[in-house]
Amino acid sequence: MRCPYCRHPDSRVVDSREAEDGQLIRRRRACPECGRRFTTVEEAVLAVVKRSGVTEPFSRVKIMSGVRKACQGRPVDDDAIALLAQKAEEAIRARGAAAVPSHEVGLAILEPLRNLDEVAYLRFASVYRSFDSLGDFEREIAELRAAKGIDGREADRAQKLTK
Repeated sequence: MRCPYCRHPDSRVVDSREAEDGQLIRRRRACPECGRRFTTVEEAVLAVVKRSGVTEPFSRVKIMSGVRKACQGRPVDDDAIALLAQKAEEAIRARGAAAVPSHEVGLAILEPLRNLDEVAYLRFASVYRSFDSLGDFEREIAELRAAKGIDGREADRAQKLTK
């Protein structure tokens, strides 16, 4: 590592520590030439491979932006969205791959979003899975009801009670 003060091409590591749950490594270094110390931060780069084949760096901000659009007008605060994005990133990084398909990023978002807000989940899923008919929405709603153990009659009864 080049010294930022004297530009000497080498330095020695004095101390190493993990930060942000192992996502970063902070290294304290010393320059043998000028004797000054400096800190470096190393981060594992995660790449997302889009459907077109283009590769771009993973962005938690981009996840938050997409989820925020799906949650527009819903009672979901920014802290919950940030936590969802963090969970999605952790799930993706836990796979251990340096590059993941964008499809896997979407899958990592869907499950936590389903638990956060069902309407936002349907909005996100409709774009992510390219819904093109009412039947697609009906199938997804039926799956949501099945996951909760609600059949059609119980849902109708619950809806009448809330009116």
